[in-house]
Amino acid sequence: MGALTLTPNLATWGIAALATLGVIIRPFSWPEAIWAVLGAALLVVLGLLPWHVALDGVAKGTDVYLFLVGMMLLAEIARKEGLFDWLASHAVRAAKGSATRLFLLVYIVGTVVTVFLSNDACAVVLTPAVYAAAKAAKAKDPLPYLFICAFIANAASFVLPISNPANLVVFAQNMPPLGTWMKLFALPSLLAIVTTYAVLRLTQNSALKQSIEADVEPKPLGTGGKVAGLGIVLTGAALIGASAAGIELGLPTFVAGLATALVVLAIKRGGFVEVAKDVSWSVLPLVAGLFVLVEALESTGVLKMLADTLKSYAAGDPTATAWAGGAAVAVGSNLVNNLPAGLLAGAAVQAAHVSQKVAGAILIGVDLGPNLSVTGSLATILWLTAIRREGQDVSAGKFLKLGVLVMPPALVLALAALLYL
Repeated sequence: MGALTLTPNLATWGIAALATLGVIIRPFSWPEAIWAVLGAALLVVLGLLPWHVALDGVAKGTDVYLFLVGMMLLAEIARKEGLFDWLASHAVRAAKGSATRLFLLVYIVGTVVTVFLSNDACAVVLTPAVYAAAKAAKAKDPLPYLFICAFIANAASFVLPISNPANLVVFAQNMPPLGTWMKLFALPSLLAIVTTYAVLRLTQNSALKQSIEADVEPKPLGTGGKVAGLGIVLTGAALIGASAAGIELGLPTFVAGLATALVVLAIKRGGFVEVAKDVSWSVLPLVAGLFVLVEALESTGVLKMLADTLKSYAAGDPTATAWAGGAAVAVGSNLVNNLPAGLLAGAAVQAAHVSQKVAGAILIGVDLGPNLSVTGSLATILWLTAIRREGQDVSAGKFLKLGVLVMPPALVLALAALLYL
């Protein structure tokens, strides 16, 4: 009897693993979304997951879909209206011909964008601006600057609750007040941000010896670009307000992004089709597929097992559990993407009723761990999509070689600061 019940579970785990592997290595160069959707569809077709449960899984991602659509509309309208080119020209002028100064400027801006607009926004909104800056500076290799967008999007994503949607998932109804949050995560965040910068700077040192243009003519910014910029700022303010009020972030972001796009298009008297066709819609089925895969894993009893294990170990040695939990989730996020890992870990944290320190360590693993691989987080996948649009690409192996140097020291220092300081 046990073997009979185990076989469907093994099949579910196997399909989920293969779908995730497809997302990571992209066989036949097919987009990531195809593999996630194929895995989800196969689970339903084989009867391993009832179709209505799969639909429930898709529905659980509604807030994420709204958030992403709002951010992608903002980014696309800003790109088309020249906001990124305008920002890039000013950044290059401020760098005064120094590749390393431009690197630091981009890192600071990336930190601010991640903290106040979220890590996904950093990947979607900042990456085109950084590429434009590198192009304006006539940098021979734009990748050192583009890497910043990927790594800071995760390293700075637990400064505030709104810095990463995963933060809201892990703590859910037990979200600490902002003051308590800052006491828990201010120092770990600072160490993660500084350590990530230091390692990135060292690893990119040879590439940053390149010369860049010092005197770049400032790009003009039209009314549409100014409205797009204002829309991004107001979106950030709306997200902070929504977070403080305990409101989900998806709908405010969607409304702000759509409103900004419509106002700009009204000023231009058209162009909606051109904006809509350039948005990376494939991200939405990718996320939906991942949500279904998580739903399938939950149906196999994985969640109860995780919660029981976490509760048992946390009762015996909370500090060791925090270290192990943070490290395990950090690695696991790269195996299954931190969106499903965060959903599973968050549900386990809530079910196990662990302390804030243990929950905080797991959150750091969910947020910072994805800096190991190119498919570790949704933000990094969005970043990869963004750089491909600019004619750049980074293989999974190349990103891993850098990630294995960047992520572990930042994770260790952040966890140590949370648990001991």
